[in-house]
Amino acid sequence: IHLPKIDGVEDISNCSDCVHVRDDIKETLEMIPARFFIKRHIYPNYVNSITGEMVCASRPAAIIDGGYASAGLLSWVVTSKYLDHLPLNRIEQIAAREGVTLSRSTLADWIGRVGSALAPLFNVLQTQLLNTTVLHADETPVDQLDPKTPKKNHKSYLWVYRHNSLDPQASALVLFDYQNSRSGEHVRQFLSNFSGHLMVDDYAGYKALFKRTDNPVIELACWAHARRKFFELYDASKNTMAKAVLDQIAQLYQIESNIKALGLDERVAIRKTQAMPILDKLYTYLTHQSHILAPSSSSAKAVNYTLKRWQALIRYANSGDLPIDNNPAENAIRPIALGRKNWLFIGSESAGKRAAVIMSLLSTAKANGLNPAMWLTDTLERLPTTKNKDINRLLPLKNWQAHDRH
Repeated sequence: IHLPKIDGVEDISNCSDCVHVRDDIKETLEMIPARFFIKRHIYPNYVNSITGEMVCASRPAAIIDGGYASAGLLSWVVTSKYLDHLPLNRIEQIAAREGVTLSRSTLADWIGRVGSALAPLFNVLQTQLLNTTVLHADETPVDQLDPKTPKKNHKSYLWVYRHNSLDPQASALVLFDYQNSRSGEHVRQFLSNFSGHLMVDDYAGYKALFKRTDNPVIELACWAHARRKFFELYDASKNTMAKAVLDQIAQLYQIESNIKALGLDERVAIRKTQAMPILDKLYTYLTHQSHILAPSSSSAKAVNYTLKRWQALIRYANSGDLPIDNNPAENAIRPIALGRKNWLFIGSESAGKRAAVIMSLLSTAKANGLNPAMWLTDTLERLPTTKNKDINRLLPLKNWQAHDRH
């Protein structure tokens, strides 16, 4: 096990005639809750005996210059809110139980400063993301306080973009973009320089992307969305047509499970020889059903949704590097639903932009198997003295390495 071990010897003290022969060892898992302490940084002052000049070690630059919050404390506050989904009042209460006063206004200020400080990393992450050739996209609503109508929140949106690579050696890239509406203009602006395949749902806001000639974008449709419509149909009425479709889609996913660890060439060969025949059979079946079902029935709607997007749905099967569904984006955006139940709303558009920066980097760290809190603490310590040309070294990718403090 990777955890450090601390020995505690439970010895007997009343056996002077005993001879030690062996140790029996019982291990228990212990933990220390959030523990606050004051770290004193002592800077000895010296005087040069020849010049009389006073000399002292320089104080390291910090994200909040002159503040009392360490990088570790800032990291704890930020990850508590954006990974553990705790609202600021609960973080305030946790600190208060330990006899530490951290007001909500102070916590909000710290989070804002961290979001601003991390913006250069976000910009580099965005550049790398848009230079890839396969992206997932999705969006979810978030309430934002509206100063014009204090009793009514404004509905804003968090868009998530995630690089999908079936290469297990590649780093995952996850980026959130905060916007004040669901307008398709936002996604078109964000992807204005992107060219490649885009996996999305059937939201109309994406459609203009697939019609442009400059920086062409090719649509990929999600089999999980198509499957969901048939699952709901079968769950409600045990519909035999829906069951037949679900069984064939299950075969497609079984193939994906079997080839997950294979290289691109092997993957495309198996998709063409095993998945395409299933897709051809399914298309024939759905086309027949579309002719015999009542047009306004739930069954017809499920069938027609799938047939309408058929070319985008089967595009993955002719390649080795395209995804079958949009689950990576949905998995990245799912925690937002939990978070907004706790912190309820975003205070302003600028606060939403800073939150998107933080969530992007923490989600990327998590997706790459890093400890997000450890990464953030290390980054907040190194960031003030990192040159712009070296910013990419701080990104939470698979090749990230913590700073050696010794």
